[in-house]
Amino acid sequence: MNLTAFSSPSLQAAYLRTLPAIRERCSKVHTMAQRGKLEYFDYNPDHESLVVNFCLEIMKRDFPAASGGVDFASIPPHGRWRHLDAGKSRIAPLMVKWDKEQGSLVSEKEKCKRLIDLFLVSVLLDAGAGNQWAYNESDGESYSRSEGLAVATVHMFDQGLFSGFPVTQPHRVDAQGLSQINESIIATAMQVSDTNPMVGLSGRTSLLVNLKTALESNPRFFGSDARPGNIIDFLESESKFDGSSLCVHVSSLWGVLLEGLAPIWPARHSIGGVQLGDVWPCSVLTTDGQAEGDDFVPFHKLTGWITYSLIEPMEKILKWRFDGIEDMTGLPEYRNGGLLIDFGVLTLKPGLKALANSSGVPCLPPSHGAVVEWRAMTVIALDRIADGIRRQAGVNSCDLTLAQVLESATWKGGREIAKRLRPLTGGPPIEIESDGTVF
Repeated sequence: MNLTAFSSPSLQAAYLRTLPAIRERCSKVHTMAQRGKLEYFDYNPDHESLVVNFCLEIMKRDFPAASGGVDFASIPPHGRWRHLDAGKSRIAPLMVKWDKEQGSLVSEKEKCKRLIDLFLVSVLLDAGAGNQWAYNESDGESYSRSEGLAVATVHMFDQGLFSGFPVTQPHRVDAQGLSQINESIIATAMQVSDTNPMVGLSGRTSLLVNLKTALESNPRFFGSDARPGNIIDFLESESKFDGSSLCVHVSSLWGVLLEGLAPIWPARHSIGGVQLGDVWPCSVLTTDGQAEGDDFVPFHKLTGWITYSLIEPMEKILKWRFDGIEDMTGLPEYRNGGLLIDFGVLTLKPGLKALANSSGVPCLPPSHGAVVEWRAMTVIALDRIADGIRRQAGVNSCDLTLAQVLESATWKGGREIAKRLRPLTGGPPIEIESDGTVF
């Protein structure tokens, strides 16, 4: 059965919003790369072994086993939790605070709802902040980029900035609280100034303002009080128990996030009147007489990042089990993708090199064809790198999941090699003109 041949625009649009579509369409771009048909890059698969070796060394350094190898069991999954705890623990103290609340006991479900509230907002605010911005905590520690954004959102959450009841119920996110948000409030809370500029502040604020609308528009998912954490109730009603554990298929969570959060994303490409989100045309997939959307490649990076991040508290606190995780892909963003360029897996063709700025790297919008090719190749290369690591280490995908590879190796590796090659900025080999809604 050909799952990618569609008789109507509505079916094409529905397909492009599914998890399997990401890997399937990216595989088509990878096939073109193997034939030397990419418009902006040359593909050098022999260099993937360099990335595998580099990643394994990072894993041995950060997760050492007594034998000298890697302690795979100690590697956490990729998720926002690590960034929220950058430098020190912040989530555990929050949960201790909840155990000491006056009045009724805070249930495990309510704790998980609060974490989902926090994690969702934190991921939405996680798009690249640029090379100059940093967040300073009261203890004098400074955090930049993804960790800085995460730490900032913990403090905003703790202060009740997202809650409609900031005095009595500060630790929640709801539509009423989000209705008070504006760019000035976000700028102040994130310490943005002329000397501490943040890229994409306006787009970031718009996501939160639009989140209010999404929460109110989908009571089936977010409940009558329009709160992200209420997706727990919906998922519970849609799933079934296997013994003592609730089994949730990842497609259920994915569907909630794609459909429920659809109103927050800026209008981009659409098919049959359906806004597609983080989905872009790729010139190398264009053929004569093809159906509308056959040259589109879906990424849904922020939705994927949210999904990885929300699964963890539901597994840890509620002891739920998620099936279908194998459909999840690596995240097509500039750290994972930067690893490929910096190790020569992808090399820029002359036309793309010619777009370099004064820092020596191209600066492109997410819609640019080079960025689309780069992201598609990143999705497939991450699968291949994960397989290469497993082969060298003698483990399987149960011992070392893709989410663990993202957490312990590729994302971190992309940052480290960028800092080594571009010490002044630590930025990626292709800068993204971010509006705060894609990367």
